[in-house]
Amino acid sequence: MGTIVMAGAAVLVVLGFGNSVYWLAAAAVLFLYLQYGRGASSTSSSRGGSSSGVMPGDYRTYRDRRDKQAKWDRRYRRERPFEARRQEREKRGK
Repeated sequence: MGTIVMAGAAVLVVLGFGNSVYWLAAAAVLFLYLQYGRGASSTSSSRGGSSSGVMPGDYRTYRDRRDKQAKWDRRYRRERPFEARRQEREKRGK
């Protein structure tokens, strides 16, 4: 998507040598792409969000889901040791 927008802006700049309205159109296209087209995680990182140590929302939900699953797995192995060992043996056997 970004390469299409950059190519379109380059074409508008080249056309702008004959008519300066195309330069304004190229600037508008680039502005709109930077503002709305790149997604929330890219714009937050361009504003310095990732440099301050804040995780993007998608990664945070992934880590929460992963940690919750690990917690349930540990609880399952603790409460059902025989079943957990049997499942590990079957997994290693395949």
